[in-house]
Amino acid sequence: MGRFVFKLPDVGEGTAEAELVAWHVAVGDMVEEDQIVADIMTDKATVEITAPVSGKVLAIHGEPGQMVPVRGPLVEFEVEGAGNASDAEPTPTPVAKSEPAPVAVEAPKAEAAPVSPAPVGAAAGANYVFKLPDVGEGTAEAELVGWHVKVGDAVEEDQILADIMTDKATVEITSPINGVVVALHGDAGQQVPVGGPLVSFKVEGKGNVAATPAAAPAPAAKAEKAAPAPVAKPAAAPAPKADAKPVPAMTGRQPGERALASPAVRNRARDLGIDLAFVPGSGPAGRIQHEDLDAFVARGGSLPAATGGTASSTYARAEGTTETKIIGLRRKIAEKMAESVRRIPHITYVEEIDMTAVEELRAHLNATKSKDQPKLNVLPFIARAIVVALRDQPIINSHYDDEAGVLTQHAPVHLGIAAQTPNGLMVPVVRHAEALDPYATALEIARVSGAAKDGSAKREELSGSTITITSLGTLGGVVHTPIINHPEVAIVGPNKIAERVVVKDGQMVVRKMMNLSSSFDHRIVDGHDAAVFVQRIKGLLEHPATLWMN
Repeated sequence: MGRFVFKLPDVGEGTAEAELVAWHVAVGDMVEEDQIVADIMTDKATVEITAPVSGKVLAIHGEPGQMVPVRGPLVEFEVEGAGNASDAEPTPTPVAKSEPAPVAVEAPKAEAAPVSPAPVGAAAGANYVFKLPDVGEGTAEAELVGWHVKVGDAVEEDQILADIMTDKATVEITSPINGVVVALHGDAGQQVPVGGPLVSFKVEGKGNVAATPAAAPAPAAKAEKAAPAPVAKPAAAPAPKADAKPVPAMTGRQPGERALASPAVRNRARDLGIDLAFVPGSGPAGRIQHEDLDAFVARGGSLPAATGGTASSTYARAEGTTETKIIGLRRKIAEKMAESVRRIPHITYVEEIDMTAVEELRAHLNATKSKDQPKLNVLPFIARAIVVALRDQPIINSHYDDEAGVLTQHAPVHLGIAAQTPNGLMVPVVRHAEALDPYATALEIARVSGAAKDGSAKREELSGSTITITSLGTLGGVVHTPIINHPEVAIVGPNKIAERVVVKDGQMVVRKMMNLSSSFDHRIVDGHDAAVFVQRIKGLLEHPATLWMN
């Protein structure tokens, strides 16, 4: 057997490092060649990294959110044959995967070592590792909602160990064996991968992993600290005894604590229109049972009076805070926005435009289009107005490298379309917008926006824009101050089209009006030139017959 060190490959964007978004493998996993091992995020896209060899994962380098250098070690494998690294060759200390549980990362021991290393997830004294089973929904991971056991508990087969939540339901996970809990892998709120370690037990007999020697006896306060990874979860609050069920004050849960209930109880509560956050639970660990729903309904949907209180209320005060680590695409968006605001002195210019003629033309084209032509919205007309206006002011169709002091002016118009996707804001690109008619423009906008939203967009479809449209018109809004997509020097933002009373030729008439909010890099575009550009767009849209002339 040999050791193979897989280094992060160059993903072809000239980047020196990439952000590690997520692991698809854990230490101890058997991996096939071309199997996905991790997701990394470059400046432009999320990329799946696949294994170059088949083998067993010995170590993983990095945690989600960390930056990994190109050609730096990513995964170490044990492979058949010689591998590409000698056992004596030093490697950087691997970092254990942090979610859903601390994982021991071990290099192969020398041949003289009398004891072989325990597989991943085996805590000291444990000889059986129970892994999260596939709950039958095709999900790769599930959220750990709460524990029903603690370290040191003696557990019977089929006893409930934990509640996990998938995309569709909360599921009770039961023990497959009798044994003593040695370690719990994960905290409430963490995502646990299917097939990842959930509970480590000490059982009678052989178990399913080689037991590691238990730590030497020590004071209770130090035993947990000295235990090797994964760290045993501290004991949870004991469940109330069956012979003493005091009525809880309010719900008996801490502010922000999630109510525990089975899927059947949750479904029934949903049918009754009851928010479980306001229902006290009388089951183990405050679990809400059907009897609790019956009692809640019998009280008319009110909580039992708090001890010493003067009145009951169905409303609870919200307290506490939630901290979320910003990683992946959300972090890239944050960095990009901060960079644009920090580096670009914005000037925003707003003008109102009479869109009545465009709307009449659009309605006519939609009524007379052929079956293979798309229905037009207003964006193809605005896109064309930008293309035509740039003929007179080509400097606005530029990238500015402020570090080098170089302005790069582009002949083609590669139009960025700011699109909201399930993963956050992305800017797919309509290339050579100057060469497209309204129907081709509409088709291409729909195609690249759809690809960005469903995650199928290629890297080249998400980069290279020379000027951007950001449209919030469908959500309403009178005006906004769009942020320039660095290193571009302008962004155009149409707002909603609404009927307004305006004065035209001395008469009060109702017209379809739209505000156009546009931002410019004031280092490149003077205020006068910004106004001229927007006024040119205004004139074209108010006389749309001129849009496709010449």
